Amino acid sequence: MTRKKKQFDVITIFPEVVEPYVQASILGRAQKAKLIDVRSYQLRDWATDKHHKVDDTPYGGGPGMVMKVDVFERAVEGVRAQRKTKGAKGRRVRVILTSASGRTFTQKDAKRLAKYDQLIFLCGRYEGVDHRVEEHVADETFSIGNYVLTGGELPALVMLDAIARLVPGVIEKESLVRESHGEEGYLEHPQYTKPPVYKKWKVPDVLLSGDHKKIEEWRKENRRP
Repeated sequence: MTRKKKQFDVITIFPEVVEPYVQASILGRAQKAKLIDVRSYQLRDWATDKHHKVDDTPYGGGPGMVMKVDVFERAVEGVRAQRKTKGAKGRRVRVILTSASGRTFTQKDAKRLAKYDQLIFLCGRYEGVDHRVEEHVADETFSIGNYVLTGGELPALVMLDAIARLVPGVIEKESLVRESHGEEGYLEHPQYTKPPVYKKWKVPDVLLSGDHKKIEEWRKENRRP
């Protein structure tokens, strides 16, 4: 039985920010192996005016510009049509908005979202995004921390990376078993490699002992909460 490629779509006004990252290293290899398929789209392609405008002044006044609901809605429908997932039965699709006011993204979210067939990320910019995008277009809204960035491209890439590495075959199973954020709520134990001594900084003796039982006990004891 042929495994379906996991589809990741990023809608942004800066697709050139997305492409270099997803073509490199593990994500790049996963795409070549046809495990995942990542595409970025220019939001302005779904603007209808001659200037390809995607934002406007906020109702009620205030600084900055707000990204428009109609452009985002057309973009999502356009991406689904291109992917032939619009109205497709049995396809699990999730639309994710990046926003500083969203719920903080966690490893538990990554594991849950990895079960979907297609994830569409909406990247905000400027003063923000019309709230109707969150209410009616997106399924979930996430932040990656309690700080404000200039745009949603980095948060989208962070989430995409965390989710894509959980797709079967993208990384070794053993690496997933020893995750930094495990189910028990601990961070991963400290890691060391050669040389065993550098500037009088030593690797713990137990890791050089060859005693696998003691090594495993040391690793459990030194997990960080």
